[in-house]
Amino acid sequence: MTNFLVGFLFLYNMARKTKDPGFGYSSKQNAQDIINDDGSSNVVHINRKRNINDLYTYFVDISWWHFFFLIIVTYTIINIFFAFIYVGIGIEQITKPKGVFLEDFFNGFFFSAQTLTTVGYGGIAPKGITANFVAAFEAMIGLLSFSFITGLLYGRFSKPKAKIKFSDNLILRKFKNERAIMFRLMNQRKTVMIEPEIKVTLSISEKDTKGEYKRIFYSLKLEREKIMYLPTIWTIVHQIDSNSPLYNYSNKEIQNLDAFLYILINYHEESFSQKVYQIYSYDFDKLAVNVKYVPAADFDEEGYTILDHDNLSKVEKMY
Repeated sequence: MTNFLVGFLFLYNMARKTKDPGFGYSSKQNAQDIINDDGSSNVVHINRKRNINDLYTYFVDISWWHFFFLIIVTYTIINIFFAFIYVGIGIEQITKPKGVFLEDFFNGFFFSAQTLTTVGYGGIAPKGITANFVAAFEAMIGLLSFSFITGLLYGRFSKPKAKIKFSDNLILRKFKNERAIMFRLMNQRKTVMIEPEIKVTLSISEKDTKGEYKRIFYSLKLEREKIMYLPTIWTIVHQIDSNSPLYNYSNKEIQNLDAFLYILINYHEESFSQKVYQIYSYDFDKLAVNVKYVPAADFDEEGYTILDHDNLSKVEKMY
């Protein structure tokens, strides 16, 4: 029994335990993943101070539908605000009153839209001194707003981003007379990934002697951590040998681990002519055992390589 414990501790210490990679050692049972599947942070911030400098980062990072939704809502609110002003100072200062509030309001709204966008159809024009002052101020707001939006659009389009698709699952299978954990990735763009390099960290939450959950981090040794270029699919393999932190776990125990894989990959992106990074994570709940990935690349009749994106996560049973 003593020899068994000594051997276990020896193999355990051979695993490449690493210092906290930035996630913190503290944990709890069934803790949520720190990194979302899309690589974004899953950390909830409270009491965080904000300032005007955060606006650019916010608008560049939000989704496209959210971005355009905010633009449309803001544009509508500004026009409604100025429409009330024009009705308040007297709609006769820009056009002939209709005698109905709603019609006068819409005339003010559409005149505001023309002024804000500097379209100026000419059908309605400010006549009074007050209306001219309001229109001049609104035109200045319009110029500044559209300059701001143009800058944001450029920032969103020009921001270097990786476009890597990861398999939906992890697999645990026999590999070279041992076992291995694998996942696959591919470039969603048609460009070739130049010198992709990947690092994988395993996080295991375990209960210590005090009954508190602590995270333990391991830097996993991969079959290949860097390749010259990637035109198709890359299968990432961690062989569970005597140096692996998972060596002394059975397949069932590995499936039941409260564990995550944190992945950092970088490569030279041709579209932006610079290096880009992407973060991803896997929960061991996504682990499938004794299966293998089906081929995702094949050749057509003319000899061209065909890459099927739908097959990235498809698996089949091993017999």
